[in-house]
Amino acid sequence: MLKRHSSDPSTTLDHDDGDAATTRWSFLQRYGLVVVGLSPLVANAIGSVFNIAYNHVQVEPLLSVAQMARFQECWQWFNLIIYPMAVVCFVTPLVWLRPVHNALIAGDPLDAEVLQKAQKRIVNLPWWFLLVAATGWLSCIPVFPAALYAVPEPLSGDVVAHLITSFLTASLIAVTHSFFAVELAIQKFLFPVFFQQHNPAAVPGGMPLNITARGVLWIFSAVVSPVVSLVLILLLPDAAHRAPWFAVAVGLVAIVFGLMSSIMLSKLVATPIHELNVASMRVARGDLTARVHLLRADDFGMLIERFNNMVQGLREREQLQQTFGRHVGEEAARQIMSQGDHLSGREESVSVMFVDVRNFTRFSSHHSPEQVVTALNVFFREAVEIVESHGGMVNKFLGDGFMALFGIGKDSDHHAQRAVEAGMAMLRWVAQSRPLFEQAGWPDLEIGIGINTGTAVVGSIGSPKRQEYTAIGDTVNVAARVESLTKDLGCSLIVTQRTADQLSAKTTLRELPPQRVKGKADPLQVFAVDY
Repeated sequence: MLKRHSSDPSTTLDHDDGDAATTRWSFLQRYGLVVVGLSPLVANAIGSVFNIAYNHVQVEPLLSVAQMARFQECWQWFNLIIYPMAVVCFVTPLVWLRPVHNALIAGDPLDAEVLQKAQKRIVNLPWWFLLVAATGWLSCIPVFPAALYAVPEPLSGDVVAHLITSFLTASLIAVTHSFFAVELAIQKFLFPVFFQQHNPAAVPGGMPLNITARGVLWIFSAVVSPVVSLVLILLLPDAAHRAPWFAVAVGLVAIVFGLMSSIMLSKLVATPIHELNVASMRVARGDLTARVHLLRADDFGMLIERFNNMVQGLREREQLQQTFGRHVGEEAARQIMSQGDHLSGREESVSVMFVDVRNFTRFSSHHSPEQVVTALNVFFREAVEIVESHGGMVNKFLGDGFMALFGIGKDSDHHAQRAVEAGMAMLRWVAQSRPLFEQAGWPDLEIGIGINTGTAVVGSIGSPKRQEYTAIGDTVNVAARVESLTKDLGCSLIVTQRTADQLSAKTTLRELPPQRVKGKADPLQVFAVDY
């Protein structure tokens, strides 16, 4: 079954409980083949009116009685034979497309090869209509003079010149505008039906009119055709002495058709440009749901597809970063995404925080794993928010604790002060949230925090297949040792001398006796922070 999506706002999708989608097609989309078949009639009718008027004013006065009779007989037979043939040629591809169209409207399964063949015919339909219309009109040029030459009377060369001018001008009016009309009708009423999963611009064998050729065709229709017609009218002998008035009439018709072709061209060219412009501005504002809902077979088709694919890629990247950020922290995710997949590290001045939940072993031995995880998540949820709101990033979770880094990324100033303020806020929140922890089954939850400031190597570390964005070095090791002192010294938040040196005077510190820690030959000067 085909999965449907539509570029037309009048088409909606109704989804049931399954995977299938039922499409509500508009009336004109249901009868799109009829609309396309009727779309060139107006242009050809106006071309015929011009042709009849021109022949009546300029050609018929130059004919003898016998030639006039042959002329009348010729156009009657021509209309009786050529027009029905042209109609049959017009309708034949539409009749072939009807079963495919009906199946698509009904949502019935279709053979992929049949659908692709139908899509190719849809894209090339304007050319087929142009070929049929041009053949019908231009065949008048040899037929009518030949019929008049068959009359055993001299035929003025002016008659032939006027006939050529008449048929040529009428054909230019009818053929070019028919092409635009058919193309617009196909794009609006057939593309949404036949291209529910595919891009019309990517159909094998499709030959859409590109932007440059469309501009040339418009110039030919709106400029060259009326100018040539006016020049020929003024240069040729005026049998009825009505050339100036007739030229004015032709000029007015040319203006009207020029405006019509300009409107059609604007729909074909200006509309996708406008849609792309609006969508790009939405993307620039951060709206990654923007999408251009137009189906085009020309240059715009691939441009629209690439734009939509680009936005989809940005949306997936954003989703990846958000998902990734939930595991490694938003700031770490940004750093990793900007760095790429190569291993690298750089020395940075950072403040490292280690947080540990006290008495975790005792609590976990008396509670189920679900209760333990629930209680920890109550704490971690708020702790992460506090760290990130102070410009830090939780780098890794360590069972019953975590390691956080301050000074990474855009918030790199005053990282020692922000780290200490985050620790103080965390301790205040724990003290104020006893009811939450009591509900989670851990009413006496306590934490210890150690902070050290210094230089560390920060970046992606590991193997090409498995990497971790973290910080390593003596600064990190000392921060971990300082956190382990909190329980022995009975202090919830302890910082080193390096951190204390960068704190503002408003931070209340209490000097503790120098402490020996693993990995350091000399005792370490530490301070307790009152919160």
